[in-house]
Amino acid sequence: MDRRNFLRHSSLAGAALCIPALPAFSAPLAGEAKEGFKLIIMATNWGYEGTTDEFCAAAKKAGYDGIEVWWPTSAEAQQELFAALSKHQLEVGYLCAGYDSDYTKHAHQFEAALKAATTQSKQPPLYINSHSGRDYFTFEQNAALIDITTRISAASGIPVYHETHRSRMLFAAHVARQFITAKPALRLTLDISHWCNVHESLLEDQQETVSKALERASHIHARIGHAEGPQVNDPRAPEWDNAVKAHFSWWDQVVRRHREAGKPLTILTEFGPADYLPALPYTRQPVANQWDINVYMMQQLRQRYK
Repeated sequence: MDRRNFLRHSSLAGAALCIPALPAFSAPLAGEAKEGFKLIIMATNWGYEGTTDEFCAAAKKAGYDGIEVWWPTSAEAQQELFAALSKHQLEVGYLCAGYDSDYTKHAHQFEAALKAATTQSKQPPLYINSHSGRDYFTFEQNAALIDITTRISAASGIPVYHETHRSRMLFAAHVARQFITAKPALRLTLDISHWCNVHESLLEDQQETVSKALERASHIHARIGHAEGPQVNDPRAPEWDNAVKAHFSWWDQVVRRHREAGKPLTILTEFGPADYLPALPYTRQPVANQWDINVYMMQQLRQRYK
């Protein structure tokens, strides 16, 4: 057995010892849901190496309700996506962003992507997940981007959610709080794993700010972060028990609000590939299986929030 295969088999054997379910989160969340509540769980194509049709087939087979993907810019990619969504009967949510470091160019790119995703999709998306702004843009510049999304959302009827994501405008809890206070229409994609990494904690000292963010959360990216990174190597491993409990406690609060309001809630299972997923040196062999982890998370979410 050569070095590469030895390391691969060793890592897989070790991972097999760490795959128990988490009974504390298998139990359904207490409380009744008003009519209108529905849990919609989405799959990410981040790290998937097959075709769009193959990805959609795999997501459907695994039990997902839909997929979240970047809005495709080419007509060919759009038609491929629309055909796969129809064939496999899946919902869709789109990611949109601007890319340029120059604010004026960035704002034009951002608005163009949002307009296209909300008006040109053959199948209307459930939502737009916005990678909004940059952490180095001014407050006023980023606030203007929020105003763009509010206008486009009102015109299209499609909700636009701003992700709590590193390098974007909502990269840190205390910064996001300023936008939450200033913009009543702001709605969030809660990916709180990023804040754990940014603040090097499970946010025990920012509970009031976290509560404000949970009140604005309309979509969840269900990835488990920790004090030293945005993604644990495997949420089934017992050493991450505290991080898993913290994230489920935050998600529970968002789910309860949607249940009580009788509103549907979308959740994306978003454990990523290497380098988000730690890998062995030299071989870059991931220490766990990304797809299996995301399916495991989907099953845990269904069991708890059904």
